[in-house]
Amino acid sequence: MTLRLAGIVACLSLLAGCATTLPVAELPPEQHAAALQHQAARERVLAGVADWALSGRIALTNDGRGGSGRIDWRQRDVWSEVALAAPITRQSWRLETGPGGARLEGLEGGTRVGPDASLLLRAATGWEIPVGSLASWVRGARDPAAGPATLEFGADGRLARMQQDGWRLEFGNWTPQPGLGTELPGRIEAERGEARVRLVVDAWTLPAP
Repeated sequence: MTLRLAGIVACLSLLAGCATTLPVAELPPEQHAAALQHQAARERVLAGVADWALSGRIALTNDGRGGSGRIDWRQRDVWSEVALAAPITRQSWRLETGPGGARLEGLEGGTRVGPDASLLLRAATGWEIPVGSLASWVRGARDPAAGPATLEFGADGRLARMQQDGWRLEFGNWTPQPGLGTELPGRIEAERGEARVRLVVDAWTLPAP
């Protein structure tokens, strides 16, 4: 199965680099309101950026199983292509999604297709990954299609934690993106029940200003 244990040392080192408890501040009402306004402004900017990419490292755990590897995500409007590779085992798979559904390549038994990317991944690999929402979450934004969200902020006024659609997310390593006019997170952790996704972004690729 793709993204099985990619070597105990590699997996543990990546998880150790990601697994942290991020500080959340109890901001005074006026600062909390300003943080909410800043987050809403960020999300308006991000909503206008339909073409972007990231590369980094990902760790997945679910029901006691774990794996880690490289991730490359390319987003073109409603189309996305996510490639994951485990360097030690040299296993890799590629997930393409769009209005017509999802296509998963790289598994034993050949290519698989389905109408929903998350359900396809769960059936094919056992991993629970909220693919649709992650396109928003990896950029530190709420998913407009995932219902109400609860936001918590750090002392710097940046988003530190969010709960949406049953998932608990943490954000860190925020980096200003001058060409974008706002900042993006360098570390994202998502957790629901036994499922955990931890992502470290090494590089963002954004449209020219």
